[in-house]
Amino acid sequence: MKIAIVSSVGGHLSEVFELRQVYEAYDHFYILNAPRELPPFMQGKTYFIAHAERDWRHLNNLLEIFRIFRKEKPNCVLSCGAGCAVPALLVAKLMGVRRIYVETFCALYRPSLTGRIIHALRLADEFLYQWPYLAPFFPRGRFAGAVYDPRFRRHANASL
Repeated sequence: MKIAIVSSVGGHLSEVFELRQVYEAYDHFYILNAPRELPPFMQGKTYFIAHAERDWRHLNNLLEIFRIFRKEKPNCVLSCGAGCAVPALLVAKLMGVRRIYVETFCALYRPSLTGRIIHALRLADEFLYQWPYLAPFFPRGRFAGAVYDPRFRRHANASL
């Protein structure tokens, strides 16, 4: 099993780090939408794609991600968002790769744009959301609880 972890940098990446105990037992690699300083566990296994903000660069992301997937041959794609999740899950769907999307922790009462797009286009085989209030927005999704509770746990990338 090889897992592609696709994430925007910042809070979305912090959520991915919280899921690390789930995927670290498997062969995995990361795709990030912007260069950044990497912690040791990501070095040598991270790809960077162009940062796209609802513009033409998403088309470039499709090609970049296709090339990465063709080289790495993942069996599964995991993402907590944001925008880079859409082209990654689309490419994965076209390639027949399993797709898991976790709606961002920050979407408490209303879904994120990325979550709405992924759910509407059925880009995820497994669509998970972290707050029960989102159930009406994601009828094909499943409430899975929060990946972390910032009141009780240290922020995942505070040491970076």
